[in-house]
Amino acid sequence: MSPSPAHIRSTIAAAIDQPDDLRELRLVHKALADVNRLRIVRRLAVAPATVSQLIDHVGLSQPLVSWHLGRLRAAGLVRARRAGRETVHTLVPEAWETFVRREREVLGLDARPSAEGVAS
Repeated sequence: MSPSPAHIRSTIAAAIDQPDDLRELRLVHKALADVNRLRIVRRLAVAPATVSQLIDHVGLSQPLVSWHLGRLRAAGLVRARRAGRETVHTLVPEAWETFVRREREVLGLDARPSAEGVAS
């Protein structure tokens, strides 16, 4: 079987040199591109939680919740700390603020003219 045109385009796009600043943004966007991870983030926005509490909240298995938390930690959005036998996860507030600021900078959103200044 030959590869599909979409697969070929994807392979070519991956081979093109990608700017580091855009790759940095992609890491966070990919971490947030899953509904279960968004549900975990929404729960952690209320209060820190153990893996057991997150399992109860999202209804996923322990390995799957831990895997999703790993993706969020890799993106720098969540922090984990041991508390006895449990691991408590919290959001990293400064990471979210830094990401929003950095995203606006990298994408040039702060340089755009406002909608009010644009003639119709």
